[in-house]
Amino acid sequence: MSASFASAQGAAHDAAAAQHYPQGALYVVATPIGNLADITLRALHVLQLADTVACEDTRHTQSMLRAYGIDKSASQLLAVHQHNEAEAAQNVVHRLQQGQRVAYVSDAGTPGVSDPGARLVAAVQAAGLRAVPLPGASSITTALSVAGAVAHSTEHGGFVFAGFLPVKNAERANVIAQQLAQEPRCVVLLEAPHRIGELAQALAVLGERPVTLARELTKQFEEITTQPAQALTAWLDGSPQRSRGEFVVLLHPVPVVSDAGDSHRVLRLLLAELPLKTAVRLAAEITGASRNALYDTALEWKRKDGVQD
Repeated sequence: MSASFASAQGAAHDAAAAQHYPQGALYVVATPIGNLADITLRALHVLQLADTVACEDTRHTQSMLRAYGIDKSASQLLAVHQHNEAEAAQNVVHRLQQGQRVAYVSDAGTPGVSDPGARLVAAVQAAGLRAVPLPGASSITTALSVAGAVAHSTEHGGFVFAGFLPVKNAERANVIAQQLAQEPRCVVLLEAPHRIGELAQALAVLGERPVTLARELTKQFEEITTQPAQALTAWLDGSPQRSRGEFVVLLHPVPVVSDAGDSHRVLRLLLAELPLKTAVRLAAEITGASRNALYDTALEWKRKDGVQD
């Protein structure tokens, strides 16, 4: 066992062994996205306990398991990746029906989001078997947590996960212009290092919209920056190192810029002719002001019996 993780197995057993881990269940296990220390104690316990570890790449997973001091034979590792997931899922179902505990891991992070795993889980559930989630590292939530890009208590709160955009330039440009540019919420994209330059050029059409680039997350050369979309290419060109590593790209919410006086004037005019909800919706669309804020304002006016604020 690696000296740096020698005590982790004992801690994992002490912390997680008391929980019941049923046989015949698929355990969907999140694994580190770069820093091996980000493994959870419960993940270590389940990986040790599992009869089979299904994974994207058996060599990669075997190396990771050995780093944690977990010894699995070749017969206990089963390749389940994007090219064979539907067929391999039936192998997993068969093992579960025999009463095995099967752990599934992707190469890094949480399976079933942008990595394989969704079809496997669907097949397991269709067979009437159980899938148990073991949460942990995710490049998506890791980047979101430090970008300040998810708005709350506004009309455009939350975020949209778009993943990898089309590889072809024309298709990618169309998605950006027709979909992403019109999406007011935070948008999460993923990109490989050899295509990040092309993505940056394509996103330049978004002008001043803030974009966060997060690369090499949790690793030694982790780098996170927020730039206007039109400045991304110049930032990447500032150093050859900046184009290396896997990227999470966050398009920040579209800023809402409106004059309160103007939005209130429009709301007043609409309220004179339309029901409250319809007037608020149209005022928000016309001025870009928050629908919730306008609704609260309209209610306050009604409480004051039409007295101007």
